[in-house]
Amino acid sequence: MKAFISIFILLISSLGVFGQIKKPVPPKVIPPYSKSLQAVVVTTGDWTATRGEAQMFERKNAKSKWKKSGETFPVVVGKNGLAWGAGLNELPSDTGGRLALKTEGDGKAPAGIFALSTAFGSPEKPKFVKLPYTRLEEFTECVDDVNSNHYNKIVDRMKVGNFDWKSSEKMLEIGEAYELGVFIEHNSERQKGGGSCIFLHIWKDAETATVGCTAMARENIEKVLTFLDAKKNPVLIQLPKDSYAQFQTKWKLPKLTDK
Repeated sequence: MKAFISIFILLISSLGVFGQIKKPVPPKVIPPYSKSLQAVVVTTGDWTATRGEAQMFERKNAKSKWKKSGETFPVVVGKNGLAWGAGLNELPSDTGGRLALKTEGDGKAPAGIFALSTAFGSPEKPKFVKLPYTRLEEFTECVDDVNSNHYNKIVDRMKVGNFDWKSSEKMLEIGEAYELGVFIEHNSERQKGGGSCIFLHIWKDAETATVGCTAMARENIEKVLTFLDAKKNPVLIQLPKDSYAQFQTKWKLPKLTDK
């Protein structure tokens, strides 16, 4: 009888733990761009372009010159082009009055400098991936509900404790596009309505834009993931070509090379 009572109390206690509302995890600390030794650079023709090209760069230390790694390859971005995002760069004081900041659901990919912190995918972690990796499972979701405490986070619905969202991407259901990807640390402070769930991922094809992510052929996402090393604080630098030229010196961006 005593054993039964003990088990019953333990069960009730466990239900209390799993049912409690857990406090949201505070935003992660992201190293500044000056400490980055790897960069994936994406440039587009202008702010409304949906296609662009990407190059990878690396440097030995913060004072070294950036050197290109690998070949240039094509990408697609948001169906409505680019908009200034919340990243590691300071936003320009004057955007000309016509370049709005990225917002939730605007169909634009973020422009600026963003940490590339973690990878994800549907298979077991590939041996070539050096970033922390989340394997997508049935309850893996990226929350895009601006009123949720888990806004702009990848979570396991069965582990977060507080199901306070009404909208999310059920990532495993996306299929081929999310078989391999990288989380872009846009809006890492999770400002309400600032935009969420922005990734590097596999494209449908070279003509089909995204709703805000940056996508590429599977062979190229594999090259990117083989290249990226968490110890080197990798970043995505994403800008229209004219803006890249404008900020290249001020932000100490890699010098672009021909194909």
